[in-house]
Amino acid sequence: MRPTGGDQDDDAALLRAVARGDTEALAALYDRHAGWLHARLTRRCADPETVREVLQDTFVTAWRSAASHRSGEAGGWLWVIAARRLVDAQRARARETRADRVVHEPAAATPSAEERVLAGLEYGDVGAALERISPELREVLRATVIDGLTTRETARLLGIPEGTVKTRAVRARRELRAALAQLAPDTDALGGTA
Repeated sequence: MRPTGGDQDDDAALLRAVARGDTEALAALYDRHAGWLHARLTRRCADPETVREVLQDTFVTAWRSAASHRSGEAGGWLWVIAARRLVDAQRARARETRADRVVHEPAAATPSAEERVLAGLEYGDVGAALERISPELREVLRATVIDGLTTRETARLLGIPEGTVKTRAVRARRELRAALAQLAPDTDALGGTA
């Protein structure tokens, strides 16, 4: 599901007004984008309360950081904010679940497959390997893989050409594989992988 209603120029004007503190512009931006953001978040998270909190946090963040928005689709920018807020919420839930298990209280509902994958990205080998690659490559991977943005949306979000996004994505995957290979316990004595 993609943003509907209005066009990119309208969104840019709304974001400039939001940056100046215009609450009516924020309300218009919310009206334009909240529906599709809610639907997309709901597909990634079954907990309606978490979805509502993430949606609210998304627009609070947009209010606070509208001045830092670079040119590009407001929808892509809002989705990146929402996706990151959702990951943060899911990480917090995973930490709470681990804490509950430590004190032997009943665990919360079983996390979804996506929640387990996102937690693995933070705490597992993939998270450790991500920390080993350069920030600009990590930024492209997070936008394209974790946040699910297209090459065009990523380019607009990061303010770089689409070709650069593609090149960095290839390099990022190569460096991530190398970093994972270094972390893998099943390497042989000659330095190759099994």
